Parts: sequence; C-alpha cells; structure tokens
Amino acid sequence: MMVHPDLMLAMAHDRQHELIEEAERGRLLAFALRVRRQRRAHKEPVRGAPAGTLASCDPRAVVPAR
Repeated sequence: MMVHPDLMLAMAHDRQHELIEEAERGRLLAFALRVRRQRRAHKEPVRGAPAGTLASCDPRAVVPAR
C-alpha cells in the first residue's frame, strides 16, 4: 500500500507538533514543581506547629497526662 507523499508529510508534521507540545508540557510541569518547592523552602514556620519529630518546647503545647 502506497501512501500519498502529501499525506505522509502531514502525518509527520502532526507528530512533530505532538512531540513539541508534550515536551513543553513536561517543562511547564517541572517549572511549576520547582517553584512550589522553592516556596515551601522559604515558608516561615508557624509558631506552635510541629516542626519535626522532636517534642515541642512551647508552653501552650498540649501534653498527655502520665
């Protein structure tokens, strides 16, 4: 089966545009993730909020009775 040259050119052109759009989508998502991580890194910790696995030294923290 022979494919007309104009049809083959159109198909190749469409595929090239799909690949370009997919790459651009990937770059946009990577940029959004990078910005989101930077915002989280620069965010100031909230007073009274747990900062990790250590117990809080805040006097207002609720401690279970022993």
